[in-house]
Amino acid sequence: MKTHPLIACLLAVTIIALGSIACKPKAAGEPAAPKPAEDGAPSSITLKPDAMKTAGIRTAAAETRSVTRTVRAVGEIAFNPKRTAHVNSRTPGRIEKLFAYQGDKVRAGQVLILFYSKDFASLQTELVQALERSKREGLDDAERRASGTLLDSARNRLRLLDLADDDLAGIEKTGQTMSLLPVRAPIDGTVIESLVNAGDYMDAGVDLFRIADLTSVWAELHVFEKDIASVRTGSEAVLRAAAFPGRTYAGRIFQLGGVLDEKTRTIEARIDLANPDGDLRPGMYVDADIRAPEAGKALFVPAEAVQDFQNKKIVFVRTAENTFAPRDIETGAPLGELLEIRKGLKEGDVVAAAGSFFLKSELLKKTLGEDQP
Repeated sequence: MKTHPLIACLLAVTIIALGSIACKPKAAGEPAAPKPAEDGAPSSITLKPDAMKTAGIRTAAAETRSVTRTVRAVGEIAFNPKRTAHVNSRTPGRIEKLFAYQGDKVRAGQVLILFYSKDFASLQTELVQALERSKREGLDDAERRASGTLLDSARNRLRLLDLADDDLAGIEKTGQTMSLLPVRAPIDGTVIESLVNAGDYMDAGVDLFRIADLTSVWAELHVFEKDIASVRTGSEAVLRAAAFPGRTYAGRIFQLGGVLDEKTRTIEARIDLANPDGDLRPGMYVDADIRAPEAGKALFVPAEAVQDFQNKKIVFVRTAENTFAPRDIETGAPLGELLEIRKGLKEGDVVAAAGSFFLKSELLKKTLGEDQP
C-alpha cells in the first residue's frame, strides 16, 4: 500500500525533532546521574603529619610472651578432718561434772568430764587384786605367769576406757581406786559441738563432744568440667574471702575429686590452708585463682590498640609512613594492659596503640564517603 505524501512528511519531522532532543547537551548545574557506591571498607588510612601529632598516634609491635593460664573457682572453707576428733563415752555411766562447753578452747589431755561408771570401778578392783596377787611370795612359775596375764588384761581394759597412763600408774602405786573416770580432750582445739549436760546418763559409744583444731582448715573448691584438664594436684592457688577484703591466702591443691557432680558439672579440689589466727571459719565462701601447671606462649598487643568496628574486633596495622590498614582479629585473654591475639596478626606486626580510636573515626568517615584529613 502506498503512503500518503503528507503522512510521510509528518513522520520525518517527528524523527528529526526527537533526535535533536537526545543530542542536546546538559545545561550547566544539572545534577549528574549518581554513581554506585563501592562495596567494603577502605583498605587503608593515611594521615597528614599534623593529624598524626594531633591524634597522638603511638605504635607498638605485636610480641610473643610466656603465659600461665588461670582457672577461676569458688568454694567454701571446711574443717580439716585430720584435725577433728569426736569424744564419746567408752562405757555406760553418768556425767557427774562437766568442764567444757561449745566454743571453749581446750588442750590435749585436758579433763572435759568426770564420769561415774560401774564398769570402771570393777576394772580398777580387778587391777588392784591382780597386782597384789602378782606380788605374793612363793608363787611357782605357772602361777606367776597366770597372775601376770590377769594384771596385763586389767591394764589393757582400763586403757580401752581411755584412762591415761599417769592415772593407771597412780592406781598401781597407791592401790587406791578412782571414784570417777576422767574423759580428756584428745587434741588441741575448739569445742565446736557439745552434746551433753551434767547429770546425763550415757550409754557406751554415745558422742559427747566434737573438737576441731582450726589452725588448719580445708578450702573445698568447685572446678568446672571445662577447666578440669588445666588443674593438677600440686597446682598453686590464691584464695580470697569476702569477709576480709584485700587479703589473700596461698596454698596448693593436694587432692582432686574423682567423681563429677552431675548437677553442678564440677569436681572438688581441696587445699590445706594454715589458719594460725583462726580468721578462716568453716562455712565461709571463698573464690580462687588456680594456676595451670603448664606454661604456654601467646601473641599480645596493647589492649588500647583493639577497637570494635561493625561488630568485629580490629587493629590498625602500619603499612607505610603515616599509613595504617584495618585488620580483623580474634582476641583472647587479657594480661595486665595487654590483650592476647589469637588470629589476624603475626609477631612483629606494628599496630597503632594510643590514638587507635582516632583512626577508627577516620575509618568510619571514609566508609561514609567523607573527606579524610
